[in-house]
Amino acid sequence: MKQLIQDRQLFMRRIFLMCYDMLAVFVASMFALIIRFDLNFYNVPTEYLNEVWRTLPYMMVITLIIFWALRLYSSLWSYAGALEMMYVVSACILDAIVVAALILVRNWGDMFPVPRSFYILYGLFLLVLIMGCRYSYRGLRAIRNMRRDGTYRRNVLVIGAGEAGNQLIKEINNSRYVKKKVVGVIDDDKTKIGNYIHGAKVIGDRSCIRDKVLELHVHEIIIAMPSASPKQMKGILDICKETGCELKRLPGIYQLVNGEVGISKLKDVDVNDLLGREPVMVNLESIMGYVSGKVIMVTGGGGSIGSELCRQIAGHKPKQLIILDIYENTTYDIQNELKVKFPDLDLVVLIGSVRNTNRMNWIFETYHPEIIYHAAAHKHVPLMEESPNEAIKNNVLGTWKIVQAADRYHVKRFVMISTDKAVNPTNIMGASKRICEMIIQTYNKRSETEYVAVRFGNVLGSNGSVIPLFKKQIERGGPVTVTDPNIVRYFMTIPEAVSLVLQAGAYAKGGEIFVLDMGEPVKILDLAKNLILLSGHKPDEDIQIVFTGLRPGEKLYEEMLMDEEGLQDTENNLIHIGKPIELDEEKFLDQLEKLKEYVVTEPSDIREWVKEIVPTYQPKEE
Repeated sequence: MKQLIQDRQLFMRRIFLMCYDMLAVFVASMFALIIRFDLNFYNVPTEYLNEVWRTLPYMMVITLIIFWALRLYSSLWSYAGALEMMYVVSACILDAIVVAALILVRNWGDMFPVPRSFYILYGLFLLVLIMGCRYSYRGLRAIRNMRRDGTYRRNVLVIGAGEAGNQLIKEINNSRYVKKKVVGVIDDDKTKIGNYIHGAKVIGDRSCIRDKVLELHVHEIIIAMPSASPKQMKGILDICKETGCELKRLPGIYQLVNGEVGISKLKDVDVNDLLGREPVMVNLESIMGYVSGKVIMVTGGGGSIGSELCRQIAGHKPKQLIILDIYENTTYDIQNELKVKFPDLDLVVLIGSVRNTNRMNWIFETYHPEIIYHAAAHKHVPLMEESPNEAIKNNVLGTWKIVQAADRYHVKRFVMISTDKAVNPTNIMGASKRICEMIIQTYNKRSETEYVAVRFGNVLGSNGSVIPLFKKQIERGGPVTVTDPNIVRYFMTIPEAVSLVLQAGAYAKGGEIFVLDMGEPVKILDLAKNLILLSGHKPDEDIQIVFTGLRPGEKLYEEMLMDEEGLQDTENNLIHIGKPIELDEEKFLDQLEKLKEYVVTEPSDIREWVKEIVPTYQPKEE
């Protein structure tokens, strides 16, 4: 029924436009004659009037046909732009030419059946009348939108007076659903200041953002600078975050190129944008040939790092991708995602624990993986401090068992995800990962399998990381808890870290500990303040920041390398190789055997046993 009503409304609208156009042909014809004769109808010669009257029905039919062919009856004139204007101009010019030809053919031999100026004046008047009608739709829409001011509309400041800003402002002005009002535009280009974009004035450069926010009562700032570099974006955001306004931005230049600029494409500014670091660029196409056509297994494939590994590997045509995880919910999510994105992918999803020897043996014997990415691990420092035996069982024994299975079933390459917390560890999680690195180093010398480890720091947005925690605390109104005002951490996005892991895997020859360059460390206190500002609040005024003291096993700063390891460069200047530290392998394997037997008794002194294996482990006193 609703569709029937809409179809009828469309039909009536087209009939109205056709009737108007026929009237416009008549009015344009009369005006073309009257203008020629000094605006006096009675001065128009009768023969000219008769010729126009005789030709008028043909002119109307011709006009309707040309206008229909050029889609003047099927355009949405409420949103008419430059393309529709081009159609109108073309239609009127073509109509004037055809009418001139018609009149001359009908009066063959008579050079002047109507004044010579008639044809030009007719075309011009027709253009004015048609444009006036069609574009009045936009005018009425704008008036209606202005009348909406009775309802609440958020004042918006747009930063960027380029093409993206132009398209956004146009959409905001035209949409009946967007409850926003553009009160000004900011651009650093001095030549644009003082000009208008769809009625919005370019009011200054970035230096006046704070003043204009107060003066114009701005609620929201939209950054329409899709081509800005991270450094430029950070400079703008450092100013905008102090205003207390809600911040949104366009995702990137590709949206502008593809014509996808619009309100629906805006995303919230997040803390990643405030790091101001150029994104890590890795040409995976050149180095991912080693996974193409091979059976790949990712342990911990449902986790933050593991799931991103699966996404990037799936896009490079592996023969088969096996996801192994003990936690079914996130594993189910990544399974569904990959099925949609890569329908031709041979995907196997298995639930199981790396601590289960029989399960691992069955998986290896059944699927024969050629490359393994081992991301399964307990990683939360405070939780592992409370349950140190579980850290050893899962991280150390789980890794050992899957390493042994890889050796037994002749896996070509084994890449283990490690952490900067393995360097001079002060917590049991870091110490357990250091033992895992030692297992990798030991088995590489005893097996045909190439065993390597990749060590990196914190990843932004990973499960259980500090940023989601801060966001939840801000949503509750605070306080935001920071352990120490001086604590710093290295950060990298999940896709960046995983890209480097994959590239390190391509470089692997066996026995290496790859160390990723994480850039400059970030103060957690600054991170907390920025998140509070981005949420539209002021730190220590609207939302308090509370210092809780370092947690058990936590350090003020993390290290990526032990002093004796040294560094060796690779082709990628963001990936380095730590020189393996010599160890007594027989003694180490004997310690592992004893640790395996001892930890299952749930001892209370497991840290002392771990300290014997990892001399650099210095547990913090309670």
